Amino acid sequence: QFALVESGGGLAQPGGSLRLSCATSGFTMNTYAMGWFRQAPGKEREGVSCISSRATTGYTDSVKARFIMSRDNDKSTVYLQMNSLKPEDTGVYACATCSGYTGYVCYEPCWGQGTQVTVSA
Repeated sequence: QFALVESGGGLAQPGGSLRLSCATSGFTMNTYAMGWFRQAPGKEREGVSCISSRATTGYTDSVKARFIMSRDNDKSTVYLQMNSLKPEDTGVYACATCSGYTGYVCYEPCWGQGTQVTVSA
C-alpha cells in the first residue's frame, strides 16, 4: 500500500520551531519529487515547498528563510523544519508525491493525511 504518514505537528509559540516528518512506504521515494502543502482554517490548501529527487528545494515566498525542506532517501522520509513560526502558519500540513515540479509548485500531488500545526501565544 502506498502511504505517506506525517508526524511532528503540535502547538508552538510564535517565533518557535517545529520539525515535521513524512514517512513513506509502498513506493520508491527516491525517484519522486516531494512536496509539503498546508491548509489553514477556512482556506484552500496551498503549496509550501518542493524538493527534487536530488534535493533541490523551492519555497513559497511566505516561508522562505524560515522553513527548510529536506529528504533522507535511505530512510524514505522527508522533513520540513519550520522556524520563526507565525500564527498564519497554523494549519494542517501534508506531504505529497509530485509527478513533477517547478520551484515550490508540486504537480499532481498525492497527499498524506496531514499533521496539525498550531501557532499561538
